[in-house]
Amino acid sequence: METDLAIKSTARWSSNSLKLIAIAAMLIDHIAWAFIPTLSPLGQIMHVIGRITAPVMCYFIAEGYYRTRNVKRYALRLAVFAAVSYLPFLMFETGKLPTLQTAGTWNVIYTLLCGLLALWAWDKMTNRDQSIMVIVGLCFLASFGDWSIFGVLYVLAFGMNHGDLKQQIKWFSIVSLIMLVFSSLPYIIMNIVLLIPSAVPFVLQMTAGRAVPPFYAQFFQAGVFLAVPILLCYNGQRGGGKYGKWIFYIFYPLHLTVLVLLKLFLIK
Repeated sequence: METDLAIKSTARWSSNSLKLIAIAAMLIDHIAWAFIPTLSPLGQIMHVIGRITAPVMCYFIAEGYYRTRNVKRYALRLAVFAAVSYLPFLMFETGKLPTLQTAGTWNVIYTLLCGLLALWAWDKMTNRDQSIMVIVGLCFLASFGDWSIFGVLYVLAFGMNHGDLKQQIKWFSIVSLIMLVFSSLPYIIMNIVLLIPSAVPFVLQMTAGRAVPPFYAQFFQAGVFLAVPILLCYNGQRGGGKYGKWIFYIFYPLHLTVLVLLKLFLIK
């Protein structure tokens, strides 16, 4: 605890400042997804930077849970902006209006909502078995959203250890390592298998004839650890004035809409 207090005393950035950093990282990431080849050096660097966003926003979902006066209103706000952002995100991801195959594609605000509800269930439900079942169900629902179950696990890692910075960082790091292995291992395995000539047809069949991405294709996910020094700079203050909390909610669907229009314009 003394270490935490020492860190807080030297920290300089409010939650609003950290959210602005997260927004900038998100914009860099989304520009890369829209216009830069993922496996290019520039694309990899931009995606490494972009990994900062989700951990920071998950941290402040957990922080907001303990600071808000009305969790139900907080959840409703997330639900409304998840709905507002649905079409811009879907168009950004697929380039098309919803179809039967893509209609279940949801954005990160939806995932953050699932994380908030999971933390709420853990904190308020007295029956631990029931709360775990609810959390498992919310993780399943989050699998349809951006960042999937890892967004929920990040919120829980920060929220269940609220007030204990060392434990927050520890469990965030554990979840991040699992995420990194989960995302990278399939590519590593496929590239190893390709070294066996007789296995090449089988691998190509699995990838529908498409080239297998290099083993490092998902290594940019390690950029989530860049969020740690940023979170260590949090001074415990909100900052940003009365309307600072609305910046992310408004910017998220707005910048996705702009990027979608730019992609349509450039394609034409």
